[in-house]
Amino acid sequence: MRDVQNSPIGVFDSGVGGLTVLRELYRQLPQESILYFADTARLPYGNRSAAEILQFVREILIWMGKKNVKMAIMACNTSSALALEAVRREFDFPILGVILPGARAAVKRGKRIGVISTSATAKSNAYRQAIQEIDPNAQVWQVGCPEFVPLIEQNRIWEPYTRQVAQKYLQPLVSQNIDTLVYGCTHYRHLAAVIKDIVPPTVNLVDPASYVVQAAEKELKLMGLRQTTPPLPTQFAVSGSPEIFSQVSQQWLGYRPLVEQVYLPTAHHSPFTWEEVEVLD
Repeated sequence: MRDVQNSPIGVFDSGVGGLTVLRELYRQLPQESILYFADTARLPYGNRSAAEILQFVREILIWMGKKNVKMAIMACNTSSALALEAVRREFDFPILGVILPGARAAVKRGKRIGVISTSATAKSNAYRQAIQEIDPNAQVWQVGCPEFVPLIEQNRIWEPYTRQVAQKYLQPLVSQNIDTLVYGCTHYRHLAAVIKDIVPPTVNLVDPASYVVQAAEKELKLMGLRQTTPPLPTQFAVSGSPEIFSQVSQQWLGYRPLVEQVYLPTAHHSPFTWEEVEVLD
């Protein structure tokens, strides 16, 4: 019987966006071991169909199941919006998404709430529905920001063009006199300095990464799954280039991680059809 308590927490995203969740795990749950996966070969997720996202998420969770994770955190709003409810019924470990924790935090901060997200998340209306289920009187404006993730993944955060793009996306929300702005994509926290320079200082900024980790801590405690042995070093894996991910992530991690490239198992017939995962040299 495997030692479930001391198994890792799985965290996944399309790229470096989920590092915002990883950093919160380091801060709030430093005793836990973590397996981080970035699906960099298929990013950005924001222009994918719901069927594609569900397929990708199943493949990632099958791989994480083979790695014996005790919990998985979707550090990706698009996956949380389009696939969370379906896959929760299919796997035998808890799976957490970022949208509900983010929505709960937002309604505590304001009544005029702006959400910046990928186009897929915006079209899903997941944030509006979650926020207004909690507070029917809250007003919600959503803006899809398709250029943000590629700019972040290409390490172009400080270029003048990125600020121009941010201005274009944020201006409609500022004009609505929002009092709260939700980072509806985990990547967007990496643009915090740019965003803070555009929105009024009175606007509350909500990063769901912090709140999903709080939810994870409660879940682990409730299920008796808190780690009891010293944590292992974080394992990093990607579906694309390990070198590019390692280089780009260094600025947020404070170190250059050792990253392996993996082939994901397929999930064409059933999420429980386990296939061998081949590690690339």
